[in-house]
Amino acid sequence: MMNALDSTSTRPYLIRALYEWCTDNGFTPYVAVLVDDSVRVPREYVKDGEIVLNISFDATSSLKLGNEFIEFKARFAGTPREIMVPVSKVIAIYARENGQGMAFPVAVQPEISTSSLQPGTLDGSSSGESNVVQLVSAQAEGAGEDDGVTPPKPKPPSGPRPALKRIK
Repeated sequence: MMNALDSTSTRPYLIRALYEWCTDNGFTPYVAVLVDDSVRVPREYVKDGEIVLNISFDATSSLKLGNEFIEFKARFAGTPREIMVPVSKVIAIYARENGQGMAFPVAVQPEISTSSLQPGTLDGSSSGESNVVQLVSAQAEGAGEDDGVTPPKPKPPSGPRPALKRIK
């Protein structure tokens, strides 16, 4: 029997459903994507580590909304580009016209704490017998509640951007 931890992610199914809802209602589906090395998009359009892509039928060709990747061809300033976005990097899908859609939680990638590592070993020991690496989340490693460090305030949006609304 399969439990919730073994099942596939609901994210690609929800993306497909909201894409279909947008197109059925004459809206333009946009996806907001968190960009890293696994995302193939034109880097010149990435702002603050994110890019918003129009995935409508009119703006794309060969669109595939798969379980692992969103793939399509699109023109950017007249230049054809092949786009490939891991579904796990999609942080929202919404209708351009009214902002209705869904935001997804952003997975925090664990970082390796290297402060106690010695050259030639992975665990800080000099014998090199164990290859254990301690993983510390980026949130836990940085600023705590009582350390007096204030996180930087987010920049205000540069232009009008639709707000996401919950669909029930």
